[in-house]
Formats: sequence, C-alpha cells, structure tokens
Amino acid sequence: MVDVIKHNKNAWNNEVSRGNMWTIPVTSEEVAAAKNGKAEFLLTPEIFVPKEWYMPVSGKRLLLLASGGGQQGPLFAALGAEVTVFDNSDAQLNQDRMVAERDNLIINTVQGDMKDLSVFEDESFDMVFHPVSNCFVDDVAPVWQESFRVLKKGGNMIAGIANPIIYMFDMEEYDRGNLAVKYKIPYADTTHLSEAELQKRIANNETLEYGHSLDAQLGGMVRAGFHIVDFFEDGDDGDLLDKYIKTFMAVRLWKPI
Repeated sequence: MVDVIKHNKNAWNNEVSRGNMWTIPVTSEEVAAAKNGKAEFLLTPEIFVPKEWYMPVSGKRLLLLASGGGQQGPLFAALGAEVTVFDNSDAQLNQDRMVAERDNLIINTVQGDMKDLSVFEDESFDMVFHPVSNCFVDDVAPVWQESFRVLKKGGNMIAGIANPIIYMFDMEEYDRGNLAVKYKIPYADTTHLSEAELQKRIANNETLEYGHSLDAQLGGMVRAGFHIVDFFEDGDDGDLLDKYIKTFMAVRLWKPI
C-alpha cells in the first residue's frame, strides 16, 4: 500500500524543482500591478475567473486550498486580502513564502491534507479559492464538507475540477493521438493501473491521480450544503480531447446565510 498523500507531497516537491507551470511564482511586476487593483486568476488552465466571482477581496479572509506555488496567494494578498495558503507540498508553500518576503506581503502558509482542515475553526474564512487539485486525493466529499465548515455564512467558494472523462483512456494510445477507452469512472491510479505501471509512476516520482465522478464532484458540493450559483467549462490548449469536449470546469459556490 502506498501512502498517496505523502507520495504526492514528494511528487509536487519534485514538480517545483522541474519548473512545472503551476509552481512558477508571480513576478514582482505582477504583484505591483495587483497592488494597483490589476490581477487575474486561474482555477482551470486557460480562462480567467470572472472578477465578480471574487471581488472585492480587500480586508477579507481567504483560504487558498491546495493552491501553493506563489501564484494566486501573493496576488490576493496584494489586493488587500488576508491570505492563508494551505497545501500538501512544502516546496510549493516555500514559493509563497519567497514571494511574500521578496515583495513585502503578509501570507500565512499551512501544510496539510486538503481533506482535513481541522486546524481551522468553523466559519473562519470569507472565501475559499480551490484550483484544480482534488484529483490528487482519493475522496472529494471531505474536501467539500470541510470547505463548507470553515466558510462563513454568505461566503463563496470558487473551485476548479477536472472532467473525469480524461481518465477513461489508454494513455499509451492517447500519446499516439488515439482515443481508446480503457477505464471506468471513478478512476484511481492505485487500482486501475497494473502493478508494474503503478510502481513505475512511484519510482519516477510522478503524481498519483483520481478521476472523480461528477456525482462526487458536483453532487458532493450540493450535499455538503453549497448552492451552485455559476459555472463555466475550460479546455487545455493542444490536448487531444479539446477537439471534442472541454476537460475542466470552474464552479462558483455559495454558503447560505
């Protein structure tokens, strides 16, 4: 049995050393622009989140859930928000700390598993910002339940999720440009891959992923108590499936008063 939380922490630390696009911190110029009210945010690969989903944020308490990397956290802090970045990867959190020190920002960083927010009291935050990342945990229900618990009444959560269709295909064929359905959703690297394939991913320090059903994702949000108030789909430029269907979704959620 592999400890997926520990493995994915190490895998994301490795992604930082490799320069994965989601680990590259914002520049001082971008922070300066944000201090003048000019900032844009991604929950999914390409489309920026509508400003009405999160503005205004000045003076509000924000939880950036599984959102380390020195990207969104510093910009929200520069806009005047009280920011807490929560992430499993210490290397990702170090990116936020580096930007905070470089650009004189205040950012609280906390390391942990996105399924367990017990370090925070009930109704601690005005907004939860959660980019595509719950594909790295085996169960998304606690993510939605814990986010609902720590969010103040009347607060918003904005979240990015992966369309589970991306996990249905034989990846060797996919890399050759062929769509060959192989796996059933919900999907898990830990159970769907052969032992040899799984051990190869572990040995290469690659992330272990899960393709959660839309019932677990969208249904899970509603069952946690959220109201879904807005939604858009996004793609990933150049991805094989993009010719046929958008493979990511962004959702705006509201916690009733």
